[in-house]
Amino acid sequence: MKIVTINTEKTQNIFDELQTSFGGKVNFDLDEYALEVENSFAEGSIIGASFNDNISYVQFDMTFSADVRLDFLNVKSSPIYFAYCSKGNLSHSFGLNGEERKLKTFQTAIVTSKQNQDNVLFFEKGKKTKLTLIIVGTQIDAASQTHSLNQQVKDTFFENNQVTDFFYIGSYNLQIAEKIEQLNSITQKGIVRNLLKEGIMRIILAMEIQQHSDDLHAFANESNGLTLREMEEIKELSEFIKTSPEEAFSIKALSKRSGLSPNKLQEGFKMIHNRTVNDYITHMRVLKAEILIRTSDLNISEIVYCIGFTSRSYFSKIFKQKFNCSPKEYKFNLNSLAITA
Repeated sequence: MKIVTINTEKTQNIFDELQTSFGGKVNFDLDEYALEVENSFAEGSIIGASFNDNISYVQFDMTFSADVRLDFLNVKSSPIYFAYCSKGNLSHSFGLNGEERKLKTFQTAIVTSKQNQDNVLFFEKGKKTKLTLIIVGTQIDAASQTHSLNQQVKDTFFENNQVTDFFYIGSYNLQIAEKIEQLNSITQKGIVRNLLKEGIMRIILAMEIQQHSDDLHAFANESNGLTLREMEEIKELSEFIKTSPEEAFSIKALSKRSGLSPNKLQEGFKMIHNRTVNDYITHMRVLKAEILIRTSDLNISEIVYCIGFTSRSYFSKIFKQKFNCSPKEYKFNLNSLAITA
């Protein structure tokens, strides 16, 4: 087993230690670090950055040829870790002799420990693992103590600011996975990239805190969510619809394809996308129509046909609801911009 010791006080320290342990090359751009690794021991990337309110994140997309143990040391403070596993699974324990708890795909975890108590993560060899770790520092600047986000996060989980060992595993959540995909799809550079990442990171943090609150409520009411298999089926169906929204989908056909009942299908889409199945299909069709208006020479009637609608008037109605103008006005405005550019 490969053992890596991580000091969480500074993002730079984290990446120095990761590079020393895994090899590879670290790139740095406006407070964002990226470690690319491809050798006999490890393959993949680790990225991270620091933001305001003593918040930082580290994102692993790695496959190791041996088991790996990451020891996160809490020397000067006890950060709160918000973890989300997008692929694979891993385990956590407080110190080497603590109970191991598994974090599975699409699950979120909230973890902190007493000062000088290590948080240990175990990565399994040969398994591709994607983990997003948001680190909220608990050392508070006295001048902004009552207003800072990290103080509010600390107050949410710890009474009287007394930090103790705390471990929570959440229900399966695909909305966070989609938000992380959005985070990773940012193509802008420099300050724009930094601002976009910070904004999305704060949304993810809010979603993970909300998940904790929802789970407490669900537990009190003894309600059940979707299983991991059901979540995976919903995600696969969502991607299928997103890729080919013009297909003539039906609830019956989608139910048969996924092996989920129509009721389970609707429950999953409402939970993940906050839409019914048909609303999600319509949403994806309108998004594809907007792309075709921007990038193709097709007229509006041809686009309506291409994306699976049968009524141009209905398409115009829902397009206007989303973009606040008709498809024709949208195309005209694009052409006007092109002429003046």
